[in-house]
Amino acid sequence: MSLKVVTGWIVGCCLLATGAWAETAVNKSPAYAVVEDATERVMLVVTEAQAYVDEDPERYYGEIQVIFDPVIDFRGFSRRVMGPYASSERYRSLDEAGRAQLREQLDRFSEVMRVGLVRTYGKGLLAFGSSRIEVVQPEEDDSAEPRVSVRQLIFSDEPEPYEVLYQMGRNKSDEWKLLNVIIESINLGEIYRNQFEAAARKHEGDLDSVIDNWSTVEVEAEPKVSNS
Repeated sequence: MSLKVVTGWIVGCCLLATGAWAETAVNKSPAYAVVEDATERVMLVVTEAQAYVDEDPERYYGEIQVIFDPVIDFRGFSRRVMGPYASSERYRSLDEAGRAQLREQLDRFSEVMRVGLVRTYGKGLLAFGSSRIEVVQPEEDDSAEPRVSVRQLIFSDEPEPYEVLYQMGRNKSDEWKLLNVIIESINLGEIYRNQFEAAARKHEGDLDSVIDNWSTVEVEAEPKVSNS
């Protein structure tokens, strides 16, 4: 199974995990327990979708979107993907008209990312209806930390499980938000940022053209092989 499919499962599971956190009392459950609990929720969503997704895919994407929206700061995520093109330094260097344009571009790119992520990773989720997921409990209590990494093993049809790190953090309202996902050695945040920088060079710094032509990259890698 290709890693781009695994990516769909991972991102969906992680975002659902943060959603599950919102339904529990803050500071009472460590992040790993939230991810563990969310696994059952993900399996339910994926299982139910098998019965209707071919005839009504928009319903499926809509249900995923409802889950994602409250738990992801799409604007903040998109700003990090834009990197220096949306940095505080660049914003301060612009005149008022330039700042207004950058704010509009960031808003527009946030919506493009929002829709693209749901559709790209929503497809990947469907392939994992029968997979076994194991959340690894941390050796030390990290429930009071502002940022934590939750380690997860995903057992598919490959000889060895995929290892995933969910990088999660609390915002100013003490809510858990997704910061980044690392699959084996593949850092998704860096991939999207590199994609944006490459597109900006291609379009000679024309951010409107970058946004108009953006498509969420699908990560692929060689299947895992057993070390035995």
